[in-house]
Amino acid sequence: MRNPYDVLGVPKGASEADIKRAYRKLAKAHHPDRNKDDARAKDRFAEANSAYEILGDPAKRAQFDRGEIDADGKPRATGFEGFSGFGGGRANSFDFEGMARSRAAGGGGGGGIGEDIFSHLFGEAFRAGGAGPGGAGGAGGFQRGGTVRGDDVQAELSVTLEQVGSEEKLRLGLPTGREVDVVIPRGVVDGQTIRLRGLGHPAANLRGEPGDALLTIRVLPHARFKQEGADLRTTVDVPLEDAVLGGAIRVPTLTGAVEMRMPPMTSSGRTFRLRGKGLPKKDGSRGDLLATTAIVLPGSADPALTEYAQSRRGAKAE
Repeated sequence: MRNPYDVLGVPKGASEADIKRAYRKLAKAHHPDRNKDDARAKDRFAEANSAYEILGDPAKRAQFDRGEIDADGKPRATGFEGFSGFGGGRANSFDFEGMARSRAAGGGGGGGIGEDIFSHLFGEAFRAGGAGPGGAGGAGGFQRGGTVRGDDVQAELSVTLEQVGSEEKLRLGLPTGREVDVVIPRGVVDGQTIRLRGLGHPAANLRGEPGDALLTIRVLPHARFKQEGADLRTTVDVPLEDAVLGGAIRVPTLTGAVEMRMPPMTSSGRTFRLRGKGLPKKDGSRGDLLATTAIVLPGSADPALTEYAQSRRGAKAE
C-alpha cells in the first residue's frame, strides 16, 4: 500500500480534523454505490479506508511515524537490539528469517513463525498456554494457547434513509480488501458503530482469532425527510382551498405518497401523525411520519380571494 499521507493527500503534520476531513471527502467521492460504472472505485475506497485506519488512530499514526509499522499497519522487523541469551553471547539483532528457515528445515508441526518466536524467547510453556511454571495465562492481546488476536479495522458505510427503511443488503469493501454483504440493522442511527466479528486483520499465527471490523453507519441527509430516531419529519404543502374546506391531500413517504384526510380550517404549522410510516425499530415495529402543513397561496392574483380578504379586513376594522 502507498504512504497513507499520500493516499489522503495531507502533509505529515496535518491535524486530526484535517485528516478526518480528507478521508470523508475521498470516501464520499469513491464510494462504490456512487461509482457503479467505475471498476476501480472500490479499490480507491478501500485504499482510503486503510489509510485512515492508520492516520485516524493517534497510536497507530505515531507508530507509523516512528517506523514501527508499515503502510498496511503491520509491524516492521526491526530486531531486538542488545538481547542476550542465544548461544551464551550478545546478539545484535534477532534473526526472524533464520528462525523461519530452521523451522522449515526441522519439519516441525504446529503454529506459525510468530508462535515460534515466543517459544524461543520464553520456552515451550508459552506455546502450551502458560506464562511460565503453573500455566497461568498471559496478559494484554494474547489469547489462550499463547496466540495473539488480530487487529480490528475501522470502516464507514454511507446509507440513505430509503436503504435504512427497506433494511437493504449492501456490499461493503473493508480495509483488508475483503468484500462482505451487510444488512442494515433495525433502529440504526447516524454515527452508530456496529461490530462485525471476525472480519478484521488475521492473527499472527493460525491459532489466533482474527480481529473485528468496526463499522460506523453514516446516514446521508435527505432532501425531504429528517430522522428523529425511528420517526421521520416532513413538510407538506396544502392549497388554501383545502386548508379552508378540508379534504384529502397526498403526503410523501419513503415508499411512495399516501392519502391523508385533513379537517376543514387547518392552519399552517399543524402536525399530523401517520403511524407506521417511519423507520424500522429493533422490535420489528416501525416509527411514525410526522407531517407538518404549510399553506400555499395561489401563484397568481385571484380577484375573488382578494375581495374576500378585503371584506374580512373591513369587518375587523369596524
